[in-house]
Amino acid sequence: MAESRGPSPVRSPRPLRIALAGQPNVGKSTVFNALTGLNQHVGNWPGKTVERKVGYFEYRPRGPRSGSAGGGPRGLRALPGPARPGHARPGGPHRLPRPHHTLRLTEARPLRIELVDLPGTYTLTSGSEEERIARDYLLKERPDVVIAIVNAASLERNLYLVAELLMLPVPVVVGVNMVDVAEAHGVHVEVPVLAVALGLPVVELVASKRRGLEDLVEAAVSVVEEPRRFRPNRPSIRAKHEPVLAELERLLEGRLPPEYPVSYVALKLLEGDVDAANLVRERVPEVWEAVHPLLAQHEDAYLDIAGGRYDWVARMVRAAVVRPRRGVAGITDRVDRVATHPLWGLGLLLAALAILFWITYQVAGPASRALGGLISGPFSDPLRQALAWGPEWLEGLIVNGALAGAGTVVSFIPILIVFFAALGLLEDVGYMARIAYVMDRYMHWMGLHGKSCMPLLLGFGCNIPAILGTRIIEEKRARMLTMMLTPFVPCTGRLAVLAFLTPAFFGAAAPWALVGLVGGNLVVLAIVGVAVNRLVFKGERSAFIMEMPLYHLPNARTIGLYVWRNIIAFLKKAGTVIVLVSAVVWVLSNFPGGTPEQSVLGVIGRGLAPFFSLLGMGDWRLIVALLSSFVAKENSVATLGVLFGSESGVAGPGLAEALAGLLVPAAAVAFLVVQMTFVPCVATVAAIRQESHSWRWTGVQLGLMLVLALLLGIIVFQVGRLVT
Repeated sequence: MAESRGPSPVRSPRPLRIALAGQPNVGKSTVFNALTGLNQHVGNWPGKTVERKVGYFEYRPRGPRSGSAGGGPRGLRALPGPARPGHARPGGPHRLPRPHHTLRLTEARPLRIELVDLPGTYTLTSGSEEERIARDYLLKERPDVVIAIVNAASLERNLYLVAELLMLPVPVVVGVNMVDVAEAHGVHVEVPVLAVALGLPVVELVASKRRGLEDLVEAAVSVVEEPRRFRPNRPSIRAKHEPVLAELERLLEGRLPPEYPVSYVALKLLEGDVDAANLVRERVPEVWEAVHPLLAQHEDAYLDIAGGRYDWVARMVRAAVVRPRRGVAGITDRVDRVATHPLWGLGLLLAALAILFWITYQVAGPASRALGGLISGPFSDPLRQALAWGPEWLEGLIVNGALAGAGTVVSFIPILIVFFAALGLLEDVGYMARIAYVMDRYMHWMGLHGKSCMPLLLGFGCNIPAILGTRIIEEKRARMLTMMLTPFVPCTGRLAVLAFLTPAFFGAAAPWALVGLVGGNLVVLAIVGVAVNRLVFKGERSAFIMEMPLYHLPNARTIGLYVWRNIIAFLKKAGTVIVLVSAVVWVLSNFPGGTPEQSVLGVIGRGLAPFFSLLGMGDWRLIVALLSSFVAKENSVATLGVLFGSESGVAGPGLAEALAGLLVPAAAVAFLVVQMTFVPCVATVAAIRQESHSWRWTGVQLGLMLVLALLLGIIVFQVGRLVT
């Protein structure tokens, strides 16, 4: 049986390698998580920002395997006989690749399996990073078998990817997932009939309940054990361009690298695939001279290729799918009348966000402060006593520097849990696609599409999960632009600073000032987005193609593993940077003089005072407080409390009175504007570096925010001084 276990001795030259393919929203991640559990590794594909997931599990056969494998998955018993040797042509006989393993499975010797979760993609044409990654892996790495997960309720759309997978020299098994959701909407898939029509093993799945997973693995292993038993029914192109395809195959025969099948490359050339054209042009330029004129004469061939696939898909669906009678509205249709409505859908989205923010403030906020206090109290006091024998600077560096940074890291965890859980929940039930659809029209102003909305909205809680949330955006340009705009969203740290400083500066008018500052930030975000898109990306717009999945109940295991992976990634990468920088900032604020005023930061603050006088911030303490916000935005208030010698605490009335008498109204507004648009905290910077994989891009983003914050501060103060 299929079990999730830890590493075990390898029973063959290497683990049996299975690739998991499928379109977005088919439950592929649920299958992957159910089979591998926590025994998985998450990183990025080499040189790419797309997430790479690899997991391991053990398979133990349920009994003797012979013939049609008694007790095997449904759909295997009615399969056609073994394939005949022949040339790999669309729709014709095809010799499956020789397996890497000679399997002899017994009850006592389980097989270790490596499961590779390929990026979700609609096709294998070289149109996006995800499509190239999936196709290149299947061609160059040659897994032993690929499992194609399809959504039972959207079989017609999902089978197009299966049609493309069948053209590759890799055995295919089909898993029809979410059959329970499809049945609830009146859609029934005859799995045995579909297996006969496809000529492939087809397994019925409800991955969220772990139903059918054992049969799915058994079917995959059976394809590797006896590849000649299966004869896939491949799609063929329409008759008009069959002679052209044959001529391309003749020209390419024996000329290509061994990992590229001639029939596949010829088909992709005729389809207009850029990567296939570059391959032939670079590897066999003499052949390209004959191929290029032929392609130019048949530029419409892609219509016959796509048409042949759609004809093939239509035959499969007619044979195996029973649909509900017309006029019957399913659950998804009824909910979408509200969820995708231009007005009511926006209201529903705002209500969902209000609930999310309420949970954050009521649950994650107190938990975050409690964890931070746990580090600064029960952990720091014993550590101080243990370090009492050493020099005072060592105690300060470890306790007030590194340990305080660790406390900052730990205090982020409750917020991250809430937001990653919310993101996973909305994605798992199918509502994320509706959010993207509703916000799409507004995001177009900045050259983005609706998917960029969710990370930006998450930024109101914390910019860190918002930056990590940009992973849901497939297109690189849109992902990088969204990442650049996210720090302009006021996070809870900035809002906490505003909540204390606006009453100090504006008294009873503080709520209006707070609303104006937050609204101003969003206006700045929109202007920056429009400007960067037009100047840097030349006004490009991202295509927005997203399938609206059926609503279904969430899977707690999938959401839990999603939260766990992202929290661990944050602690390993961003967390280490926060601790290191916190220690550095403590050193700079205490040496060489031992007091903030005499320290490096104090000297820097006094040196910058003449420039900051243009913003009405001539007091060096305000500058140091602003610089300290680089560690955490809340540090501004804490630093002001220390520098102004507040005896009643950093948020006490003494500090409020001191600040109220220090700045004129124009300078107070300028100070808050700079606070809202200043460079993000070090944790956010670490997240940007982690997700962009570029210090250059990170530096450009920080420079843009710094220049913009200072420029806005100068404008606000100078104009305000003239008006008042």
